[in-house]
Amino acid sequence: MDASFTPEQDEIRRTLRELLHSRCGPRELRAAVDTPAGHDPALWTALAEQLGLPGLALPEAYGGVGCSATELALACEEVGRSLAPTPLLATAVLAAPLILALGTDAQRTALLPRLASGTLTATLAVPGPALATALALTGANGGDWAGSGRAGGVQARRAEDGWRLYGQVDQVLDGHSAGVLLVAAHAGGFARSRTLLFLVRGEAAGVVRARQTALDATRPQGRLQLRDVQAELLGEEGADVLGALAGVGQLTAAVLACEAVGAADRALDRTVEYVKQREQFGRSIGSFQAVKHRLADVYVAVQAARSAAYYAAWAATPPRGAGGVDMRLRRAGATSHNEPAAARQHTAAPPEAHLALAQTLDALRTASAESIQFHGGIGFTWEHEAHLYFKRAAGDELLFGPAHRLRAHAADTARLFETPQTQEVAV
Repeated sequence: MDASFTPEQDEIRRTLRELLHSRCGPRELRAAVDTPAGHDPALWTALAEQLGLPGLALPEAYGGVGCSATELALACEEVGRSLAPTPLLATAVLAAPLILALGTDAQRTALLPRLASGTLTATLAVPGPALATALALTGANGGDWAGSGRAGGVQARRAEDGWRLYGQVDQVLDGHSAGVLLVAAHAGGFARSRTLLFLVRGEAAGVVRARQTALDATRPQGRLQLRDVQAELLGEEGADVLGALAGVGQLTAAVLACEAVGAADRALDRTVEYVKQREQFGRSIGSFQAVKHRLADVYVAVQAARSAAYYAAWAATPPRGAGGVDMRLRRAGATSHNEPAAARQHTAAPPEAHLALAQTLDALRTASAESIQFHGGIGFTWEHEAHLYFKRAAGDELLFGPAHRLRAHAADTARLFETPQTQEVAV
């Protein structure tokens, strides 16, 4: 493994940091989260047209840049530094890889170029509390979160004109504004229970959606009500949806880890800058030994988290086949539905993805909490930015964690605590 960045990767990071510094300062950030969409459309257009950010990890055959997951994760580190509210996570990390892995040729051709250009946004409609489970980050994604024939979730039924969906999904990232919804629904009833993914237009008849209040306003969430909505099945009915979701979970964990590192690094920088200026007893508080020691601990935590995040980003880049399709996800999408469920679980996300995300979320929580503490009275005010970084840490743990469950699932995946089976020897 070569830990150094290529000139292209450095250029992506530098250009993106300059753009976000000029277009997404504290004032612009607050103005963006107060809009109905929860983000600035002009900034999203600039990110798409100038940098090709939505299509950074999509193949060139579908209008993308053709870079790997590593470049996407490194770019998201810069997005995390500024806490820029954009549809990037929902569109480029959650939705586009699933369409690439499971979609038919017609579906890819119709959707991926528009997603890559930024003219269309998309999201994965999974109940917020179950998102980490669906992505196999905190447990076996057996499909129970989609409804499993019981009340709740979204139910799918066949009709003369295709498929119809009925149900409600809460806490969907950008669910109130996305142009395309990838809805996870339960089909088949109790006898043939299975989870399928469906494509639904955001403005389709029967779709009622509204923005919800979220702890982290920089990650806007929406509620979806589907009232007998016409939907199109993503890919073929026999595809291994759960395996594909687990594969996307590794990419999501790597991207979120890099985002958290960027946010933690920025929170630490702001704190160091402040303690150099704030004076008590005739000297800057940064000159006190206790302050130095605490900030040194934060620095070590952030640097260790950065190493873990970069490794996870490197490990999330698999070999690609024809057309640039992720071979791991493609294999998951081509698996027959008749394969036993136990064999389809835990197919993609290795332990390093879970551990990196857990470590970076801990680092972000520590850095943001110390930032509030060292800023004193002003750090607790709504007008200051310190609380936004703390809310990002708490919000990500609610959606994709918490850290102790990420570590526990990583241990289970690696079979860390399994005891060897004693074999009986026939006498």
